[in-house]
Amino acid sequence: MHPATSPTANASAARSHRTHVSRRGLFRRLTAVAVTLPLVLGAAACGDDSGGGSDGKVELSIFWWGGDARATLTEQALDLYTSRNPNVTFKKTWQANQGYFDKLATLTAGGDPPDIFQIDDNYLTEYASRNATLDLTRYKDDGKLDVSKFPESLWQYGVVDGKLAGVAFGENTQGLVYNKSLLTKHDLPEPTTGMSWEDFIAWAANVTKTTKIPGTQDPSADYKAFWVWLRQQGKDLYKGKELGFTAEDVTRWFELWKGARAQGATPTPDVIHEGNQTDITKQLVVTGKAGTSFVWANQLPELKKNTSDELGVVAYPGDPSAQWARASMYLSVFKGSDHADVAVDVINFLANDPEAGKILGTDRGLPSNLDIRKAVAESVTDPAMKLSIQVENELGTKFGPSPQVPLKGHSKIRTELVKAAEEVQYDRQTPAQAAAAFLEICKTAIA
Repeated sequence: MHPATSPTANASAARSHRTHVSRRGLFRRLTAVAVTLPLVLGAAACGDDSGGGSDGKVELSIFWWGGDARATLTEQALDLYTSRNPNVTFKKTWQANQGYFDKLATLTAGGDPPDIFQIDDNYLTEYASRNATLDLTRYKDDGKLDVSKFPESLWQYGVVDGKLAGVAFGENTQGLVYNKSLLTKHDLPEPTTGMSWEDFIAWAANVTKTTKIPGTQDPSADYKAFWVWLRQQGKDLYKGKELGFTAEDVTRWFELWKGARAQGATPTPDVIHEGNQTDITKQLVVTGKAGTSFVWANQLPELKKNTSDELGVVAYPGDPSAQWARASMYLSVFKGSDHADVAVDVINFLANDPEAGKILGTDRGLPSNLDIRKAVAESVTDPAMKLSIQVENELGTKFGPSPQVPLKGHSKIRTELVKAAEEVQYDRQTPAQAAAAFLEICKTAIA
């Protein structure tokens, strides 16, 4: 395994949950994984921990993305494990978010895969479908991997084709962040959880009229908002091995926001484009170019760092039961690991040990173990983080069942939704034209 990346190389983008990777390059590498795995698996029997040295010592390799702070906290938690299990040490490798999945694919295809690796729902299905992740179901069933204190829908969001491919390492959900200071200044009501999309758009149009600042970001390019809206229609983003929506669904979604733009509820296309960027510092709610932004609830503290205004957060419009306990990321075990049992024990420790939980805090999202989450929440002092935890816990009482983990091609679909939505936003295509083209690209992406 390559040595850890220098801290100076770890950009602030490491904290983002989104990763932009060349799909073609990733496909080539994952194709190589498919060829390489039989050789690797043949040389390393799954679950056989006899591969340690003659002295019984085991060295596990672990690879994650993140910034300096995450590296420090993760290393401290791993050192705690070693202090209790002196025969187990770690080869730690980490880097910034950008390029992480290219590196992971290269390591896996090159026969040097990490025993434990961090992954998110954009790529979990791709790795699981190529037999790169250990099925953790038997460990869960025999109690060696304890998820009894997890929200059920949270751990289930790591199941791919009936196999538990990853352990949720942090909970998150969609959050509508709004500029509370702006609303207070103009004596306007705050948005509320449960308000319909139509009522929300009317509310945003009134904010625009009163404050001269567009009431809301246009989220027609945001897959999170589209996904929640679909679930509120009894649909889903994916259904089995197919798409869970039609061109007609996409058309209705685009038309909803075309109408919102006509009412003046949103900014102009050029400003909407700024809001479509992934950089948290460019979200319109903190640049003063819109009254709300559609983000992840746990991004509230990062958003707050970029504005002096007070911010609030509620669920996305519509029925909040369409939202779910999303795994902000997972830890998975490579199926060919010589030390699979020990690797699972490490993940179980990091997820469920109170002292480890205290060390890791909320860096990867709200702790999956609810007991540890409560203890961590009581120690948090940052007001924005406190509010984020409070809202997440409140929404947790309304969550519906989790959807299936996205199909391979999900990151391509996310990117293409932005392109299709912007075709409509700039009036280059009608909602129906853009929807039809988008659907065909989506079909190809998951094929």
